[in-house]
Amino acid sequence: MALEPTSTSAQEIPPHPSPDGANLTLPPGSPLAREAARRTRRSFIGLGLAGLGGVLGWRYLLNAPDADGIPAPFRRVLDANGRLSAAYFRETRLAPEFAKSMAVREVRTNGSAGLESDIDLAAWRLAVQPYGGGKPQKFTLADIKALPRVEMTTQLKCIEGWSIIVNWTGARFADFLAKYPLASRSGQPLTDIARPPADLAPYVSLVTPDEEYYVGLDMPSAIHPQTLLCYEINGQPLSLEHGAPLRLVTPLKYGIKHLKRIGTIAFADTRPADYWAEQGYDWDAGH
Repeated sequence: MALEPTSTSAQEIPPHPSPDGANLTLPPGSPLAREAARRTRRSFIGLGLAGLGGVLGWRYLLNAPDADGIPAPFRRVLDANGRLSAAYFRETRLAPEFAKSMAVREVRTNGSAGLESDIDLAAWRLAVQPYGGGKPQKFTLADIKALPRVEMTTQLKCIEGWSIIVNWTGARFADFLAKYPLASRSGQPLTDIARPPADLAPYVSLVTPDEEYYVGLDMPSAIHPQTLLCYEINGQPLSLEHGAPLRLVTPLKYGIKHLKRIGTIAFADTRPADYWAEQGYDWDAGH
């Protein structure tokens, strides 16, 4: 007995899908079709809400009051990073040091803020404002060189993402404060960085002679054993481009803190102004 073919509408039989599913269709009104439509509506609503949230969040950031040059929410995030860095900091934590032979021959120059004014190196003096007030004291490069000479080869890391190995020579900032006790109100010298004077200033400000570039450091970073008042680079006196006659080197910080051509040092109770922090970077700038 032969079977007679049954008549079925073409709409009730979905076309055979292509291998990539491009021709796949679902029967109208089927459970799969209803579920697909429901999920499509839900996805559309979700994307719409996400887009609206992004627009409102961006408007909030744009209209939020500034804190040190950037919207306050961003500054709070950067300050949180700074607190983490400070919690991790120890005077015994040292940046890696390398063999002197690993130092690059040609040290990259980067940034000219604070270096664009003419300077008479012979007439240059370092002015240091005593903590708590008083007349600034002035020092020659010979005064700095009379302090214990320290040489180290460390990695200079730039906030832009590059790094180089450099040989530095100078005097520890801690040794400067041991000989010239200008950072404590009582005039007590810094004889032991692990046990500093109780009235030691919490912050240090360093500014170029033309006052165009300035950085702030917390005192523990300033008296770290690898923080130098540096006058030589790779065995040669600093060039003008590298901050002659005297610059700061602090290897646990990014290069934006390594102020070139120090003109004035002062001590403060509150966090000093910092050039790049005002441009939206992390004030602490540790790595």
